[in-house]
Parts: sequence; structure tokens; C-alpha cells
Amino acid sequence: MRMNLLLKTKTMKANDMTTALKIIGAALLAVGMTACAQNDAPPTSSHGTILRPSPDMPPQVIYRIDDHRYISLENYDKCFGDNYYVDTKAGLHTRLEPGAFSDYKGRLIIDDASGMNIVVPQAPASTCGDRGCNVYLQYSTDGGRTFKSKKYMQSAYAPKDSENYSILVAKDGFYVAEKRSQTNGATYVTKYPLVPNIDLDKPYPEGVRGEGFPTSKKPLPNLRTPSGQDRFTCDASIRPSNLPKNK
Repeated sequence: MRMNLLLKTKTMKANDMTTALKIIGAALLAVGMTACAQNDAPPTSSHGTILRPSPDMPPQVIYRIDDHRYISLENYDKCFGDNYYVDTKAGLHTRLEPGAFSDYKGRLIIDDASGMNIVVPQAPASTCGDRGCNVYLQYSTDGGRTFKSKKYMQSAYAPKDSENYSILVAKDGFYVAEKRSQTNGATYVTKYPLVPNIDLDKPYPEGVRGEGFPTSKKPLPNLRTPSGQDRFTCDASIRPSNLPKNK
């Protein structure tokens, strides 16, 4: 009798141990599945938007130069995605380097009758501390077939600071005008030359020069984009259909 009780007690303890191990195993599996789900989550941008391509998104024209040339936004969410320079006559669909172009809040005028010179500024919404971040624009001298980058601003928060900028593109270069005083409207202009294949971060070719001047000494040229557009636009309400529905 006593032996039977001991056997039953050992059997119950073994069963309890098995049950406990099953519970622990289930808990570990759940943790592992959660970790996998987190690792499989789609990447997000600094804007907190999903960067998974959404081919069903209708391209947005965020800046139009004329009836056949424009900057498009594709595969996006909340105005952040892939940007292209498009020229339907030349058959161009040139992808620009990643950048927050629609966050640029300043003026942009592209008025080069030859169609060779194009400049596209960006203003990423990043917090960079007191020293600020380098902020770049992209420029082309071959009609949008290729682009190079050039720093035009140092900023702790580029979208806000870009409100003080105007960038004007002409047949021989482009002007970067910065309003440095909100009280008297004092503006300083830097003109960068544009000739075929120029690299603005290297010594200019012989005979090619830039210049700098305040608008109090010399006015900006009277330029106008053929379409009349002078700022980026984007409809942030257009969202990918593959996003989870809000509950």
C-alpha cells in the first residue's frame, strides 16, 4: 500500500513537471513568434512612414516646369517616397537621390530656355542639434539625364529654414538667395555657374566663375517657370491601399 502511494506521488510529480515544461515551452514560442513578427515589420522612414513600395499609388506631380517636364513622387506615403525627373518628350524618367523635396518650403524657379539646366532642392525634416545638418540640392546640366549634389544650406531644421530661400535657375547658372533678416528683408545671393559636366565641388573650368552679392547692390534677374509654379506641392491625404485600416 505504501509502495503504491509512493509510485502515485512520483507519477503526479512527473506529470506536474511535464505540464510545467509545456507551459514554459509555449511561453518561449510566443516570445519567439513576437520577435519574428517585429523583425519582419516593414522599414519606416524618419517621417514614421512605411517604405514598402506601393505600385498602386498614382504618381503625383509635385513640381511642373512645363507641359512635358516635371518632378514626380512615386511609391510613397505621406509625401515621402521615390522622386523622379520626367521629360515625356525626351523619354526621361530619371530617379533622383533620396530626399525630402516636398519639405522644401522656399521658392524654386526653373527658367532655362535650353532645357539643359535643372535644380531640385530638398529640405529633410531632421533634427540635427545646434550645429545643424548639411542640406543639399541636385543639379543637372544635361537636361535631366544625370544629376550631381551640392550643399546649399546648414540647418538644424531644414523645412522651416528653407522658407528663407529662393532658388532661380537660368541658362548660365543658378542663384541661391537667402533672406538673412526678417526686419529689413536683407538677402544675400550666391550664383553658381552651370556649364556641361561641371562639378561645383571642384575648381571651375577656366573662364567660368560664380559670384556673390546682396540684393541691395544688385537685384535678382526676373525669371519665371514656364508653368508659373514656384513651389513644391503634395497631397498628403493620398495613402497606399495596402496600409492597415484604422480601427
